[in-house]
Amino acid sequence: MENKRTCLYDKHVALGALMQPFAGFDMPIQYSSIIDEHNAVRTACGVFDVSHMGEAVITGPDAERYVNHIFTNDASAISAGQVLYGMMLYPDGGTVDDLLVYKMGDEEFFLVINAANTEKDIAWMRENADGFNVNIEDASARYGQIAVQGPDAEKVVEEVLGLECKELVFYTSKTMNVDGEALIISRTGYTGEDGFEIYCSEGLIIKFWDKLIESGRCKPCGLGCRDTLRFEVGLPLYGNELSKDISPVMAGLSMFCKLDKPEFIGKEAVAAQKANGVSRRVVGIELAEHAVPRHGYNVVADGKVIGVVTTGYQSISTHKSVCMALVDAAYGKLGTQVEVQIRKKTFAGTVVKKRFYDKHYKK
Repeated sequence: MENKRTCLYDKHVALGALMQPFAGFDMPIQYSSIIDEHNAVRTACGVFDVSHMGEAVITGPDAERYVNHIFTNDASAISAGQVLYGMMLYPDGGTVDDLLVYKMGDEEFFLVINAANTEKDIAWMRENADGFNVNIEDASARYGQIAVQGPDAEKVVEEVLGLECKELVFYTSKTMNVDGEALIISRTGYTGEDGFEIYCSEGLIIKFWDKLIESGRCKPCGLGCRDTLRFEVGLPLYGNELSKDISPVMAGLSMFCKLDKPEFIGKEAVAAQKANGVSRRVVGIELAEHAVPRHGYNVVADGKVIGVVTTGYQSISTHKSVCMALVDAAYGKLGTQVEVQIRKKTFAGTVVKKRFYDKHYKK
C-alpha cells in the first residue's frame, strides 16, 4: 500500500529533505542534519510538519462525560481554552494511546492522537460510546498542522505569521479567524521548549510554512530531531515508552490518571497498580562511556537480562550516552548499577531520572 502524503510533501522535497515512511506517511526525517535542527529548536526556532497527526472532534450533550469516560485526565476540571495531556486505556491498564484533549466548550472537545494510531483510536472511541449522546468525527482529513518550537517561537508566530499568541499560557489554546477560516493555536509542543501548535486547513498551513521558511527566522525540522528533542526531556513516544503492554503507572505517568474521577476505562487497573506496585518500570540509564544504546537493546544485571531499551541516543544537548528502558522493577531505583548490551559488548550504566535535559516551557 502506498504511503500517504501531507499537504507539505512537495515543500519538503523541494527543500531536499530526506523522506522516509513513518506511520503510513512519507515524512521528512531531516533537512540539513538532525544535530543542526535539534540545536535550532533549543536555541532559536524550528518548524515541524505534523499534519500526519490524527484529530477527532467530540460534540453533543454528553461530550464532557464521554471524554472523561475514555480519558485518564479530568476534562471536567478545565474550562474552554484549556488543554490536557493524558491517555486512553484498555480495561487492564494498558495504553490505547496518549493524546491531547482541547476543551472548546462544554459540548465540544478536540482530540489530537498519534498518527500511527488514528484508525485504531477512532474505532476504540466509537466502540466505547454506548449510552452517551455524542457525535465522534474523525476530522484528520480536515486539518493540516505545524509546530513552531523554540525560545524565539512567540516572536516568530506573532511577527512572521501575524498571529497574536503572547497571552496564551502553557497548555491553553484559542480559535481565531484568518482569511475567513477558523484556526486553532495552542501553546503546546513535543520538544521541551516554548512553542505553538497550529491546526487549520491545508491551504493555510502551506501559506504559513512558506512564510516561516522565507523569513529565515525558523528552520525546517524533521522527525529525526523531533525524537531527539522529546527524548531528552523525558517525553514518551507511543510504541516505545507507552503501549498496550506498558501502562501509565509503569511509564511513570500516573499523575495524568485522575483516580478521584468517578470513573474512566482502566481506572481499577491503574488503582491496583498504584497500590500493589508494577513488575516493570520505565527508567533512565546513563552510560559511563560513549556508546549509543538503541531501541531494542538488552539491559543486563546480575548476569541476566532485566529489561530492554525503549529509546536511546547520545544526547545532542548534553553529549551523554543515555536511554530510557523498560526494566524489572527491582532494578528501577535511582543509582542502581546495570549494563546495556550493545552488539557484542556490554557497557556499564546507572539508573537516573528520565529527564536528561531541563524543559524550558513558558508557564
